[in-house]
Amino acid sequence: MTQKIAVIGAGGWGTTLANMIADNGHPVHLWVREPELKAEIEKKRQNSIYLPSVVLSKGIMPSTDLKKVAEDAAILIMAVPSKFVREMARKIRPLLTVKGAIVISVAKGLEHNTYRTMSQVLEEELPGARVIALSGPNHCEEVSRKMPTATVIAGRDKKALENVKKILDNDYFKVYLLDDRTGIEICGAIKNITAIAAGIVDGLKYGDNTRASIITLGLTEMARFGRAFGTKRATFYGLAGVGDLIATATSKHSRNHFVGEKIAEGKKLESIQKEMHGMVAEGVYTVKSAYEFSLKHNIDMPLTTQVYKLLYEGKSLDKAISDLLKCI
Repeated sequence: MTQKIAVIGAGGWGTTLANMIADNGHPVHLWVREPELKAEIEKKRQNSIYLPSVVLSKGIMPSTDLKKVAEDAAILIMAVPSKFVREMARKIRPLLTVKGAIVISVAKGLEHNTYRTMSQVLEEELPGARVIALSGPNHCEEVSRKMPTATVIAGRDKKALENVKKILDNDYFKVYLLDDRTGIEICGAIKNITAIAAGIVDGLKYGDNTRASIITLGLTEMARFGRAFGTKRATFYGLAGVGDLIATATSKHSRNHFVGEKIAEGKKLESIQKEMHGMVAEGVYTVKSAYEFSLKHNIDMPLTTQVYKLLYEGKSLDKAISDLLKCI
């Protein structure tokens, strides 16, 4: 019997995953928030808002009806921004009727105030689901164009991991299994803060040396933060750690790097977010949680501190940069 696969969220990454799964020969139901976007995917096989110039598979079945998409799903991919994950999971709970359904978290962030990873949030809201996290250097702009990419998935149920690997893995998208779910999620969340800082130094034309120092400091902070969650040290030196950190902190595709570049131009956060037309830079939200958690648990995170103060306390760019460069 064919297992029903659902993707919740038609942003760039959600659409890319749905398209790849459909290309791999598995029909996939895609929940789309905007009726106009649903119509475009259905009639033109395009997502011009979040994934322009990519022709989408006919195996994608878009719908704005959450019940129609999520009900009876055996595998469900949660691809909404981290700040909406709990709310969406609560809506999905009565619809997820398959015993032991697999839920895959692909959002890279921490829940504000609770400091939960997205997998922890999903386990709280979807009892009985087998929750898996996916993370790595996976820009949708490249995966959607079938550029060679590797990723990692992690969870407690090996059979569920192997099932997910089968539906995702192909010639250009290689999936590797890990046993440190929390570790890959911490990596995915914290590296976005470093990407904002890297975008700032790139925007200021400081050069490769400065960027490399910022990335190194970011890796150190990522590992420090992860220790408080009981993660494995080796995770930070793999695809979800160093791999994703390098990609996000150096790429033209990175939304977090984009935010940093615009800050370097002197623009305010509210103005930058309007410029992104609905796209989300997760680091803007994660830095709040990371900064607050670091204070409560006495974790030395100078880069995170300066990005937070710059974004939320009105610290001047010159002063923030001056204080940050003292730490590298």
